Amino acid sequence: MNAAVDADRPRPQVAVVVIGYDDAAHVTDAVRSALAQGPAVREVVAVDDCSTDGSAGLLDRLAASEPRLRVIRRRVNSGGCGTPRNTGLDAVTSPYVMFLDSDDVLPPGAVDALLGAATGAHAEVAGGLCVRRELPSGREVPWQARLYALHAVVPRPALRPHLVQDPLCVNKLYRTDFLREHGIRFPEGRFPYEDIVFSARVLAADPRIALVPDLVYVWHVRWSAERLSISLDRRGVGNWRARTEACRQAYETLLGAGQKELARAARARFLDHELRMYVRELGLRDAAYQRAWWELTRAHLTEYDADDWALDPAAPGRLAGRVVLASPEPRDLPRLRELAARPARLCPPYARAADGTPVWSEDLPQVSLEPLLTRPVRALPLAVDAELRPRARDARLRLRLHELYGRVARAGPKTVEVEWRHRDDGDVKVRATTRFAASADGWSAEAGLDLPALAALGAGTWDLRLHLRFRDGVSREVSAHALAGAGLLRRSAVPSARYGVVLVQPYATYSGALALRVAPGVRGVLSVARARVRRLLH
Repeated sequence: MNAAVDADRPRPQVAVVVIGYDDAAHVTDAVRSALAQGPAVREVVAVDDCSTDGSAGLLDRLAASEPRLRVIRRRVNSGGCGTPRNTGLDAVTSPYVMFLDSDDVLPPGAVDALLGAATGAHAEVAGGLCVRRELPSGREVPWQARLYALHAVVPRPALRPHLVQDPLCVNKLYRTDFLREHGIRFPEGRFPYEDIVFSARVLAADPRIALVPDLVYVWHVRWSAERLSISLDRRGVGNWRARTEACRQAYETLLGAGQKELARAARARFLDHELRMYVRELGLRDAAYQRAWWELTRAHLTEYDADDWALDPAAPGRLAGRVVLASPEPRDLPRLRELAARPARLCPPYARAADGTPVWSEDLPQVSLEPLLTRPVRALPLAVDAELRPRARDARLRLRLHELYGRVARAGPKTVEVEWRHRDDGDVKVRATTRFAASADGWSAEAGLDLPALAALGAGTWDLRLHLRFRDGVSREVSAHALAGAGLLRRSAVPSARYGVVLVQPYATYSGALALRVAPGVRGVLSVARARVRRLLH
């Protein structure tokens, strides 16, 4: 009986490499989350990158009572994440290895899920679901959930180019000898976005990959931290330069290995992910940053060939990239920000060339929008303007859906479901449905919002989502462009019989979408004041 029980237990086969620098507040939590994975973990290798805040001492004390923990202290700080990961990888003695950052954690069962998938499928790599947990709110956003929706085994990466969409190295388990046989390592030194290059090197080696729907990694996002992580600190143009260089090296690695489809997918990812993310934030930067960013982006995009642009030419990232290429100076930043939103919004004006072809603008007629004429309605970058006017009893939300080169009229808008979704808990929603009415410049609709009911759900931020339904039954979820004129985005104090007062502030997100902050009562007012102080300090 005992032999049978022992046979069911996972053998200690996995090493977890934990890296950290001056992160005494979190590093032991990360290490403990690795040790807590159970007997499948043979060793935890903690690499301290020459910390000065006592992190190494904390790890040494933990190692004194935990024989599976080995601490390696680097004598010189590397300036990045790649070198300490390589240091840990060199020290590993286990058949399989995982990587963990000092400010993140492994959820229970992560190692067992990945190890079981890898051994069961005889795979060199196993990957699982990661969530971005935003702190202090605790809101969790799945990362590339579509890729990890089901158990799957991919014999060769080329059979699933979408693998390129997830360049994280931390939500995966690797066979150690596979990495060593192919000489797969991280870029050394201060090289931001090192896992983009590392993951390309892994895919270039053509591994067998197992995918699991299990949660295997919790990525902590601390926007209010005194020192932002490399991936979050995008304020300087050097960050963008590093990101484009990492994406360039990933492409060249895949192409050099004969993985043409994966290389093409890597370039597509740059347009759809990297480019759109930074375009959404361009309006927050000064003119010098914007000019430098524009110049760097144009230089990078000139390396793309005709086939790169031909793949889904109406995709928002490709449209934005073509605008950047067509103009030597930054232009149309507010409109590009809306196009880079998720879901994308192509706001007016809707220009046409002399022959009637849809184009980006009269000034950039070389950027054709003709592919929009055949794109499915459910994938069109539809633009809806929204204005919210708080009042004592309720609020009135006015919407206007724009025409898009005749495509909307042919689809026939019928109704719109208005949904306010709580940002920290997406399961909390307030809904109302109303009908569209044709107007001179599109379609309009109006819906009420019960502010007392919203306030009863507590203080928080609410994102607006619209579910448009058309004559043929097609539906489409969109966000709405926040109209900012005539004090529309001003904070209001709305009288409340229950709370005395409810603070209500419609505002535009980084991508220009309408959102709503609600703070009921004195406590709510104080929370708003504290949040404002935090934003000013950071």
